[in-house]
Formats: sequence, structure tokens, C-alpha cells
Amino acid sequence: MADFNKILNAGDYEDGEINVVVEIPTGSNHKIEWDRENTCFMLDRVEPMAFAKPCNYGFIPQTIDEDGDELDALIITDQPLTTGIYLKAKILGVMKFVDDGEVDDKIICVPADDRNNGDCYETLADLPKRTLEQIEFHFNHYKDLKKPGTTKVEKFGDVAEAKEVIKAAIKRWEDK
Repeated sequence: MADFNKILNAGDYEDGEINVVVEIPTGSNHKIEWDRENTCFMLDRVEPMAFAKPCNYGFIPQTIDEDGDELDALIITDQPLTTGIYLKAKILGVMKFVDDGEVDDKIICVPADDRNNGDCYETLADLPKRTLEQIEFHFNHYKDLKKPGTTKVEKFGDVAEAKEVIKAAIKRWEDK
């Protein structure tokens, strides 16, 4: 398995495009995580099916969020993506999120070249309202059976705010 943090960078985030590695496909209840130390994917846990992911979940290489992990990305597609692939993605915004008292923001994006949807998504406002509602509900409740009340979606931010989150995460990576 290749070390994504060595072969990929975060992408041209200032121009609105990032590299994203897929960890969890849409609809999966498997919490698959990139193990930076062993440079492979690992199954961390199996969640109840009620908490299956409402969208693809991944990370941006060569970034570190405030929680110490790579910066997370939520990738909106019509079909689930496969664990272990990477894609160039267009930034739509950011979900400001707190998990167990730690900042754990999520960059929301779509494939940079999505001919099925006519590349029609430019901002979060272009997504169906229900998509963001489902994402917010999922992240506010996915730990309810084990640790209720430990997750909170604070707000959704625009592309400019997402770029600032990415910039700070790249700096943390470079400073480590």
C-alpha cells in the first residue's frame, strides 16, 4: 500500500481543488481509518446500521486537523466510492464540528470532474437541502448509543472558510 501522505499533497486548495483519499463509502457502517503509522487502512469499529455514513468520508493528504488526524473530507457523489482510491475534488464548504470536545472539521466537496451532474455544484447552496440536513443529523447523533451528546455540528461555512481550515491544517502538517 502506498503512503498517501508521501505521494500526494493537499492539492491546489487556493484554486478550490483538493486531493482526497476515500476511507468510508456512502452507506457503510464500517469505521475505516487511515493508519498513518502503518500506512494502511484499518477497520476501527463497526457502527450500528442506523449510523451508516450519509456520504463518502475521507481525508486530505499532508494535513493535520486540530484533533491530530488528517483533515477529514465529506465527498458527495451519486454512487459510493471505494476505500483506498483518491480523487481530485472541488471544495464546496466546511462543516464546523466538535467531537468529544475536540475540533474535527469536515471539508465538504464533490469530484472535480462530475459529468453526471454537469459539474453543477459550486457551493453548499447548490446541494439539495436534504443532503446537508442528513449530514448534520448523522454527525450530531452517530455516537448516541455509546456516548450521547459528545458530537455537535456547530455550523456550515462557505468555500473561503473551508480554504482557511485547509490552510491551517497544511501548516500543522508542515510544522510537525
